[in-house]
Amino acid sequence: MEGARNQLKLTRLKTAVVEGNFDWTFVRLETDEGLQGLGECFFAPGLTSILRSLEPLLIGEDPRDVHRLFRKLQLATSGAGSIAGIIYNAISGIEAALWDLLGQWLEVPIYRLLGGKFRDRVRVYADCHGGEALESLDEVLRSRRASWEAKAAAHTARDYYGEVTGELPSSPEDYRRQALKRRAEGYTALKFDLDVPGTQGSDPHNRVLTNRSIDHMVSLIGAVYDAVGKDTDIAVDCHWRYNAADVIKVARELEPFRLLWLEDPVPPSNTAALKEVSSKVRVPIATGENLFLFEGFQEIIAEHALSVVTPDLQKVGGLAVAHTIAQFADVHTMPVALHNISSPVGTLASAHFCAAIPNFLALEFHASDVPFWNDLIEGMPKPIIQNGFISLPEKPGLGITLNEDVARRYARKGEPFFA
Repeated sequence: MEGARNQLKLTRLKTAVVEGNFDWTFVRLETDEGLQGLGECFFAPGLTSILRSLEPLLIGEDPRDVHRLFRKLQLATSGAGSIAGIIYNAISGIEAALWDLLGQWLEVPIYRLLGGKFRDRVRVYADCHGGEALESLDEVLRSRRASWEAKAAAHTARDYYGEVTGELPSSPEDYRRQALKRRAEGYTALKFDLDVPGTQGSDPHNRVLTNRSIDHMVSLIGAVYDAVGKDTDIAVDCHWRYNAADVIKVARELEPFRLLWLEDPVPPSNTAALKEVSSKVRVPIATGENLFLFEGFQEIIAEHALSVVTPDLQKVGGLAVAHTIAQFADVHTMPVALHNISSPVGTLASAHFCAAIPNFLALEFHASDVPFWNDLIEGMPKPIIQNGFISLPEKPGLGITLNEDVARRYARKGEPFFA
């Protein structure tokens, strides 16, 4: 029996894509012993093709060698520029599936593999977008009518980062209403977008804001603060659209609201601009969702160019990489607030991670308006998020399984479904 237990080989890598408010791409790793590991990747153009290209590198390998297999995938893609980029969207999903397999084989939850837990429940913050439901977006952030949306009105695709034409400005009342709605659901932390209609400058390309647009931003967040600010943390997101000088103006105007953080004020690759903003305002600056590997975070953490570290487990390189980032951030007294736009599969993987680090702040939830989000997994009480928290499953590995009937119902057409 012991000899058989020491034999475990990967036999297949399969994928499926479900249309949520983004594409949720699942990786299933199968073994010769019948164990299956499940992971989720951040969306990317051509992602399932990349995953299929990586499959031959895994066949016949022992899935328990998580770190070695990560290095193998990394080196195999080094010629394609694997110091960063969307190759890690694929590798991160594979790595998560390997941890799920290892946990099942050892019969322990993933958080045990990461050193045990600091907390039984993981605090979740609700991303409230621009005060309204977020459209379903494809892999190049172009809007689409998802299969779960009402079919009544005609849909005209638009680019999320395209020029704003003909749209009514976001209103303080919209923000206030959304804040009250999410607070009533039990969330103690909310995040709102600042880059919404009515806040753009006079030129859509030059990163420059007008005084009028800054005033409108302040009115939006002021409405949220007046509604829930006494007992709810508020964060805001700029989506790296602005120049340092203007976003400093914005941050200073927002200082009275004592924000939890201001996210991605400038492009995250520009350490000097990030440090300039951080050094001149009394609002914690957050970034990290578009950075890859430990190397992507090393300088900005060491230079204290930010206050809150926000990696995304579905593309940063995986749980082990994120653990190293979190440890380094902890040395520099910085909390970690994971970016997360995933399905319950990626969200639960992130929750295991959040429980296992000391400097955890909050985990993002981005799918309040997707009606089948809770139905997509089985194996834990519903709703998954209760009063703004996720309680960790204690079953081996990830602790949940995918509901394939629900997943297939909302699968993206043209993509294989675990075939």
